[in-house]
Amino acid sequence: MPERAAAPAPGESQKPLLELKKINSFYGPVQAHFDLDIEVRKGQIVSLLGGNASGKSTTMKIVLGLLKPRSGEVNFNGASMLGLSTPQIIRKGIGSVPEARRLFPAMTVRENLLMGAYARGDRKAVAEDLERMLELFPRVAERIEFQAGTLSGGEQQMVAMARALMGRPRLICMDEPTMGLSPLYVDKVLELIARINAQGVSVFMVEQNASLALQIAHHGYVLQTGRIVLSGPARELLADARIRDAYLGGDGAARTAS
Repeated sequence: MPERAAAPAPGESQKPLLELKKINSFYGPVQAHFDLDIEVRKGQIVSLLGGNASGKSTTMKIVLGLLKPRSGEVNFNGASMLGLSTPQIIRKGIGSVPEARRLFPAMTVRENLLMGAYARGDRKAVAEDLERMLELFPRVAERIEFQAGTLSGGEQQMVAMARALMGRPRLICMDEPTMGLSPLYVDKVLELIARINAQGVSVFMVEQNASLALQIAHHGYVLQTGRIVLSGPARELLADARIRDAYLGGDGAARTAS
């Protein structure tokens, strides 16, 4: 099981890299968030936990500009992201690994990776980054000329992660990165998340496996029907009886629902 990277020094992470402040959002007449406050600091892995209809994936949509909140602030690196389109947000330095990967199945793995750098004009640096991704993800390198749709779920997840990194993000948002993967690939993906973070990329992760998510995270939030009901250092949450009973089945083995 991979371990979280060392926590950032206090001076390095004093200001939030990503800040959601007093977010209230709605789906039609139904309120999805109630004064939601979340921070991701430089160098952190932050996990957002919760059950069905808790608002986890909706939170990710707000960060990526796919859903506009009724009120509140979304700030990245000190600047407001409200009103920006998803491509604009990605160009600001936020990468996305969406639920179910969403690769281009008829395109090769190489072509999918290069799509992650579509907004960049520095071709030499893009080529260098592609080589770096193939070193970081050796399984992806083995499949570089395969059509993405022919890969296994775990292999596709690695391609999605590498594609996001091709944009040179400061923060990656991951929505259920281990969903539907075999146990072997769950461990590999979590190990890669820890390695990516150790290289200086912050991670905001919605994850169905509460036990594993908290083992690699620095900080965690528990969302329940649009409200944060628990938050704190991941080690403390992992030891909290309320977390064990609600999300870990009392023994750390159960998987929460998306």
